[in-house]
Amino acid sequence: MHKAGFVNIVGNPNVGKSTLMNRLVGERISIATFKAQTTRHRIMGIVNTDDMQIVFSDTPGVLKPNYMLQESMLAFSESALQDADILLYVTDVVENPEKNADFLEKVGKMTIPIILLINKIDESDEKKVGELVELWHRLLPKAEILPISALNKFGTDVLLKRIKELLPDSPPFFDKDQLTDKPARFFVSEIIREKILLYYDKEIPYSVEVSVESFKEDKKHIHINAVIYVERESQKGIVIGHNGYALKRIGTEARKSLERFFGKSIFLELFVKVDKDWRSSKRELENFGYNAAQSCD
Repeated sequence: MHKAGFVNIVGNPNVGKSTLMNRLVGERISIATFKAQTTRHRIMGIVNTDDMQIVFSDTPGVLKPNYMLQESMLAFSESALQDADILLYVTDVVENPEKNADFLEKVGKMTIPIILLINKIDESDEKKVGELVELWHRLLPKAEILPISALNKFGTDVLLKRIKELLPDSPPFFDKDQLTDKPARFFVSEIIREKILLYYDKEIPYSVEVSVESFKEDKKHIHINAVIYVERESQKGIVIGHNGYALKRIGTEARKSLERFFGKSIFLELFVKVDKDWRSSKRELENFGYNAAQSCD
């Protein structure tokens, strides 16, 4: 009998959801940085064996929305509660368990298997982890609780074994050679955005979106043109930098990562444009793919 199911990863920002996703899938699918709100979309990573298919889904961190982009991000997170066969709720050793209690309440009402993961236990001690296990038992009594360190691979093999046990009997949902539901262009924009998150401070990373205008591939090379959108002229100047140095650095680092990701030579051209208040424009957000309904098809 073949097993298959959707295993959706949810939780608050910065608890290590994307690091966990990459560890479980065995590929670098979700960008993971030290900054909150790194993941903006719902991203699927697919693990296949002869008799099993696990469709993992990474989601944005749960937050109280301040503008339309964050509303869309929250919709992606909430959609993950609706189509999961198994839910992985990720917390860590430092966050307040009562944070976003209304989302937690929705999780508590679910009837599917829930595995609560206390991540980053390498940053704590046995006594504190034990206290957190007891606290979470009270908050989510139906959940199985597993302390892990996604970064150091501690507990992830046990988690994967448990997921396999809980998977329902089902034919595969995707082709067996498929790794993700996202097109190549999506990963280009995510890798460029990751470099921006790493190299710029303050509001710049959160005011930026990346659009791939051209993606031309042959056997050995990929030619890519991408536009970095910002909200203000002043931000455009910061992204480009003195004599274009900052943009050149982003381009170089992104090209190296893209070559590793695709296994081909990359020719990357980056441009910077101003799109005023794109984070609060429904039309612009839809153009950039922030449509929760689309992502759940």
